[in-house]
Amino acid sequence: MPNFCAAPNCTRKSTQSDLAFFRFPRDAQRCKLWVENCRRADLEDKTSDQLNKHYRLCAKHFEASMICKSSPYRTVLKDNAIPTIFDLTSHLNNPHSRHRKRIKELTEEELSKLKKRKLESSVEQTEENKNSDTCEGQDSSDANDDVPPLTAEEKEVRDYLKSLFEVLVVIGKQNIPLNGHAEVERGSKSFTPSNFQALLEYRINAGDEVLRKRFEMTAVNTEYCPATQQKQMLEVCESCIREELLQEIRECRFFSLVTEELVEISGERHLPLLLRFVDQSNCLREEFIGFLPFEGDEETLTERLLSEITEKWGLNMEYCRGQAHVGSGVSVSKIKAIAARLTEKYPVAVCTPSSTCALNIFLANSLNLTGVQLVMSTFKKIDLFFSKSPLLLAELEHAISIFYQGNEEKANDLKEACRTTWTERHDSFEMAVDLLEALLLCMDSIHDNEDLRWNDQITNSAYLISEALSDFEFVVTLVVLKNTLSFTRAFGKNLQGQTMDVYFAASSLTAVLHSLNEVMDNIEVYHEFWFEEAVNMAAAMEIPVTVPRLYFRKQRPEAGMEIQPENYFKEHLTVPVVERVIKELKDVFSENHLKALKCLSLVPAVMGQLKFNTSEENNADIYKNDLPNPDTLPAELHCWRIKWKHRGKEVSLPSTIYDTLQLSEVKFFPNVYSFLKVLCTLPVLKLENPKCETARKRLKAYLADTPVSHRSKSLALLNINYDIKHDLDLMVDSYSKMYPEKEHFSDAL
Repeated sequence: MPNFCAAPNCTRKSTQSDLAFFRFPRDAQRCKLWVENCRRADLEDKTSDQLNKHYRLCAKHFEASMICKSSPYRTVLKDNAIPTIFDLTSHLNNPHSRHRKRIKELTEEELSKLKKRKLESSVEQTEENKNSDTCEGQDSSDANDDVPPLTAEEKEVRDYLKSLFEVLVVIGKQNIPLNGHAEVERGSKSFTPSNFQALLEYRINAGDEVLRKRFEMTAVNTEYCPATQQKQMLEVCESCIREELLQEIRECRFFSLVTEELVEISGERHLPLLLRFVDQSNCLREEFIGFLPFEGDEETLTERLLSEITEKWGLNMEYCRGQAHVGSGVSVSKIKAIAARLTEKYPVAVCTPSSTCALNIFLANSLNLTGVQLVMSTFKKIDLFFSKSPLLLAELEHAISIFYQGNEEKANDLKEACRTTWTERHDSFEMAVDLLEALLLCMDSIHDNEDLRWNDQITNSAYLISEALSDFEFVVTLVVLKNTLSFTRAFGKNLQGQTMDVYFAASSLTAVLHSLNEVMDNIEVYHEFWFEEAVNMAAAMEIPVTVPRLYFRKQRPEAGMEIQPENYFKEHLTVPVVERVIKELKDVFSENHLKALKCLSLVPAVMGQLKFNTSEENNADIYKNDLPNPDTLPAELHCWRIKWKHRGKEVSLPSTIYDTLQLSEVKFFPNVYSFLKVLCTLPVLKLENPKCETARKRLKAYLADTPVSHRSKSLALLNINYDIKHDLDLMVDSYSKMYPEKEHFSDAL
C-alpha cells in the first residue's frame, strides 16, 4: 500500500521512488509544529495519534542535515527534525484546479512567528553541524552533489564484494553447507575446497571478470575468502534480511512473540524466535526472526531476549501483546520462568498456548515429571522412526491388523491415523493406548529382524522404543495422562477451531476446572480405576507391575520395607499430574487472556450467535490504551452492533477476524478496527491463511534437512525467509560501515 505525501502541492508517493517517507511525530508539541509548517488547515483538528497513523511527509520537505541513518539499514529523522521546505504557491498558476490539500492563509502575526521559528531552527542546525560530524547515510537523492564519485579502485572493490554476497545469498537460500567434506583427522585440511570456494571458482570459469581479475594471479590453493571474512559477511546478510521484516513489523506496531523447541547449532542450544503481527493488508502472519543462544539462568536469558528484541532489533516491547512458548524436557522450567518474567514486566503481553500445538500436548510437555517426559520423548522417537521409510509404516499396519482382526472398522481408523502425525493430535494419548500392543509387536518384530529386512540403525532404534513401551512406568503414565487430559480435550480442540468455537471455549474453562477439581477431591477413587486399567494393559503385554528402579536407587528405603506400586504411583504420578494440569490451566488462561478471548464477540458472526446481546465494554479495558478514541468506545460498539443487527438479508456475517478486517467499512469504526488488529496477534488464535505459516514450515524443514554440523544461524535465516528481497548494494554498504578496517579492502584488491 503506497504512502502519499501530506504536503501541499506535493504528489509524491512511496511506490514511485526510493524516497523516504516519515510519519508525523506522536509528541503533540512537535506534531503541532509539523502541521503549522505544512499550512494544512484540515489537519489542525486531528490528534497526534491520528496524524501519526495516517499521514506522512516525504524527505524532500526536510533539510538534508535533518535526515540520517540510525543504522546502516534504515533512514530516520533526527529527534528535533522539523519540515521547512514547502511549495505553497504553485497551485496559484492553475486557479481552476481542485486543490485537495487546502492551504491555510496566515495572518501577519502568524507569518512573523513562522519566520522566527524557521530562523531559530536554521541557527540550531548550523550550531549542531559545527559541533558534530555530519550524520552518516544522508538520503542519496538530497546529497548526490556532495558525494564524490567512486574511483575505479573503489568501484572494483564494491563489485568484488557484491559477487561474494551474491554467492552467499545463493548458498543460504538453497541451503548449501559452507564447509566441504569432513576432515581426515583433527587439524588436517578437508578433502576438497569449501562449497563457497567451489562456487566462486565456478563463477570465475563461467566468465565473472571481477572475480577472475581478483584471483587470476593467486596460487591455486589460496583461500579466496577467509573464514573470518565469511562469518562477517554472513552476519551482514542476516542483518539485512532481518531488517526487511522488522521494518514491516515496526510499521504495524503490535506483535506477539512465539518460540519453538530448542535446537542445536554450532554445539550450542538455541531458541528459535518468531514474531506474529497483522500486516498492512490486514493479514495475520508469523515470520522467523532468528535464534537466541539458550545458555545461562532464567534472569540472564530474559535480559538477553529483551536486549535482542529492543536494542538489536529496534522493537518496542510495550507493543508486545502476546507470547507463546513451545518447549519440552528439562528446558521447560527455564522457558516458563522467562515467560513469567516477561508477563511481570509487560502485563499486556499475555502468555497463551501456541495455535500450532494441541493443548493436551502443550500441557503434557509442561509437566516436569519423569514418567511424563518418558512418554513425550518416546512419542518423538516413534514419530521420527516411522518417518524413515514407508515400509516401517506398513509393518505397523500389519501389526494393527493382527490385534484388531475382529474389528475391521477400528483397525482402518487406526491405520488412517498412523499415516498422519498422530503423536501431535488432541487425542494422541487415547491413540497411544489403542495402539500400544500393536506398536510393541511391531518394534519387537523389527528388532528381531528374522528376514534381515532392516539395517542395524533401524533395529537399534526399534529396540530402544520397545524397551520404553514395555516399561510399566510408561504404561501407567500413559493411562493417567489419557484420563486426566480427557477433560481438556474438547476444550483444546475448540481453541484451534473457528472463531465462534474459541469464544465459547473461553466461557467453558470454568466447567473444565470444576471437573478436574472434582477429580482431585476424589483422587483415591479415580486413581484406583486408572491403576487397574494400567495393570490390565500391562498384563496383556506381559509387562511386570513394578516400582521404577530409579526410585530405589535414590530413596534407598529401609530393608524389609515394601513399596506398593499402587500407592507409589498415586503419590508420585496421579496426584502431581492432576494438580499441575489445574495449575497450568489457571496460569496460561489468566484473567487478561480470558478477557481478550471474550472480545471475539466483536466478530459479527459471533455477535449474531449471541443475538447481538454482547457487552465487550466489560472486557475492553485490557486494550484501552491501544485504541485511537477510547472515550467513544461504548457509542461505537453500540453502532457496530446495530449495523450488523439491521443488515440486509443478502448480507452474510463475517465469521473470522480476517474476514472482518477485509471489510472496507470497518475503518469507519476506528476503535473496533484497532481492537481486532491487536486481538488478532494473540498466538492462541490460528492463522487463517495457510500461506502465513510458511516461515514455521520452512523452519521445520531446515532443521529436518540440515545435519547439526552444517547448521548456521545466518544461513538458516536466509533459507527460511527465502522470499524476502535482498539488496546487494545495501549489503556492501553495511559491510563497509561495520568493518571499515583497511585489511578487508586491501585483501580485495
